[in-house]
Amino acid sequence: MPKPRSAIRWPAATLALLLPALLAACGAERPAPIAEAPGATSPSAAPATGPTPAAPSTGGRDPHSFARPDEVAVKHLDLDLTVDFAAQKLTGRAVLTLDRKREASELVLDTNGLDIQRVRLDGAREATFQLGDEVPFLGRALTIALEPTTARVEIDYSSRPGAGALQWLTPAQTAGKRHPFLFTQSQAILARTWVPCQDSPGIRMTYSAKVRVPQPLLAVMSAENPTAVNPESVYRFAMTNPVPSYLLALGVGELEFRALGGSARAGVYAEPPVVEKAAWEFADTEKMIAAAEALYGPYRWGRYDLLVLPPSFPYGGMENPRLTFATPTVIAGDRSLVSLVAHELAHSWSGNLVTNATWNDFWLNEGFTTYFESRIMEAVYGREHSEMLAALAHQDLVEAVAEIGPTSPDTHLRLNLAGRDPDEGVTTIPYDKGMFFLRLIEETVGREAWDVFLRGYFETFAFQSMNTDGFLGYLRDKLLASRPGTEEKLQIAAWVDGPGIPANCPQVKSAALARVDAERAAWLAGKPAKTLATQDWAYQQWVHFLRNLPTPLDTARMAELDAAFRLSESANSEVLFAWLMHAVKNNYQPARPAVERFLLSMGRRKFLRPLYQEMAKTPEGLEWARRVYTQARPTYHPVSVNTIDQILKWEEAAKAA
Repeated sequence: MPKPRSAIRWPAATLALLLPALLAACGAERPAPIAEAPGATSPSAAPATGPTPAAPSTGGRDPHSFARPDEVAVKHLDLDLTVDFAAQKLTGRAVLTLDRKREASELVLDTNGLDIQRVRLDGAREATFQLGDEVPFLGRALTIALEPTTARVEIDYSSRPGAGALQWLTPAQTAGKRHPFLFTQSQAILARTWVPCQDSPGIRMTYSAKVRVPQPLLAVMSAENPTAVNPESVYRFAMTNPVPSYLLALGVGELEFRALGGSARAGVYAEPPVVEKAAWEFADTEKMIAAAEALYGPYRWGRYDLLVLPPSFPYGGMENPRLTFATPTVIAGDRSLVSLVAHELAHSWSGNLVTNATWNDFWLNEGFTTYFESRIMEAVYGREHSEMLAALAHQDLVEAVAEIGPTSPDTHLRLNLAGRDPDEGVTTIPYDKGMFFLRLIEETVGREAWDVFLRGYFETFAFQSMNTDGFLGYLRDKLLASRPGTEEKLQIAAWVDGPGIPANCPQVKSAALARVDAERAAWLAGKPAKTLATQDWAYQQWVHFLRNLPTPLDTARMAELDAAFRLSESANSEVLFAWLMHAVKNNYQPARPAVERFLLSMGRRKFLRPLYQEMAKTPEGLEWARRVYTQARPTYHPVSVNTIDQILKWEEAAKAA
């Protein structure tokens, strides 16, 4: 999953006070299955042998799951589901094959809002079951009485309208406007809202599924997929590699498939009005796969396809194995935002292959993936391009630390989310601080040695879970032990369990962004905007230019920029977002229609949250924000709704009305 934007865009005056200290600390400038590709490992290959990482510090159990995998674990899930758009629910059966690790009389599963109709043991005997009390954001434990020989449990159930993982879209909310659309978002702990499961990233299972959908819709999952509609409207799926529950994914809609750039193992699914644009935009995907394999070993999942979702998808992307879910906001028409593909592809190693054991170890997924993304982008597009991305990431990190608080434990890499919704850990800290920590190790021991280590890490722990202590132990044993003094130089404790940005953070220097700084300074000194040397700027340069404009900026200066560069009409979502943030901050009235179009046209939380927060800072702005949100709220995914409801105090406002 790509990193979120910070919750607040700090005023320039505030950042001016905070940036010097933070910058000094960091030292930066800121379809049908096909044969395996040659050299790839079979998806069903057994995990590599090697030492097992230490058990999570929670005592082997995830604080965000009721499951007891040390007693009984689910090793295979078989789903038989019917998609009911009219009732907005999934109905069917989940068959769980068990791995009984010790004598236990109960199986405990996670559910949240599921209606459980019937439970049977081994397809024959009725089972006694009980749903526990509701626990905020965790849902209810489903406890099933087992017999000594029970090997399988069958659960007949249905989801409910409003299930947190599911978004049901009307035809009007889709690109084609002809048929409804359904998609899931299971991360972090939302799989339990559509499947009874052991909903923890530290528990892996294989899965199969049969899904019935209305004609003429196509169903796809994070598994082996069809590429065309079948006349029975029944689709069968298999995922033969063990995956955690948050990687369960389903999409149903009017979809077409295109191969990408002549690749035999990469393609894209999208609605008919979008599919050709998407195929062009993501044409470099095979190059990215090849670059990733050259770095850290074979791609282990068979195919790598993408599904472009309707605009309400709350994230930039979701790394569902074999089928990345992607937002249409990255289809800019110039391939400028394809770093998202690099990020989600990198998750095929960091996250999907070696998975954080609990959400307290989220940085092991996202910090590694952000680092790996930068290496893929460097290999495909060059060092200058990847360094611009790194410089923007550093800006995000500085801003996030300023917002959260430089001494806050929420700026540690190792988090303590027990008793909290794990969604609270989805800030830029695990992504960017994690990436800079790994970059520091690379720069300290040398890229060659680091790459050998990291490739070995992915091979050793493939299809396993890892926690922070386990990784640090492996790092010390395999890399640092033979390099006396290196651990002290890295200051590992300051990075992993310390707040803020450690003093030895790597430096990022970008000549391309330095040229932007010079042009911005010239404009602020009086040079006309239309004469600035912007003709060959990449989107990262535009974002850098806009992020670092002073606040306040009067209407005349805002209008000059808008007239010269048509910023309110930008087709690049990152550039448009950066501009609209300034428009809201500076109360630039001519851009208000563009702000409203943006908020009404998509549901990507990365953009929604900071815009609504900025709008809500004044009474007049809060009224405006609520007026726009009244129209937009029915089109947003529950993940985004939960966030914006809090920002705008929606329940409070509804009661007052």
